[in-house]
Amino acid sequence: MFTETLKKMVDNVDGGIAAVIMGLDGIPVEQYVRVNDRIDVTTVGMEFSFILTQIRKAADSLQIGAFDELSVKAERLLIVVRMLSPQYFVAVAMAPEGNFGKCRYLMRLGAPALISGL
Repeated sequence: MFTETLKKMVDNVDGGIAAVIMGLDGIPVEQYVRVNDRIDVTTVGMEFSFILTQIRKAADSLQIGAFDELSVKAERLLIVVRMLSPQYFVAVAMAPEGNFGKCRYLMRLGAPALISGL
């Protein structure tokens, strides 16, 4: 059900590698992998689910509003995370030289379809 939307997010951005919808509990809902040799998207999502939970708690305690998006650029990977609901997020992994702006745009466009399926 979610695969087509994830596929569009990954395949239509330069450097796109994979995408995953996951709960903050670390359980994946759906994933799409275009380039299988660079990343285990499920493991990355599980590790980031803990970090996202901590960021959400910090945002709540600081009373700065709901946490919406996070990006992490590492030497070998660029990850963009967008919250879909208080319990679910979508993450797209790209090559570091990938098109960050287009990835964010495609995630914003695809979010309503993903949210309606949750």
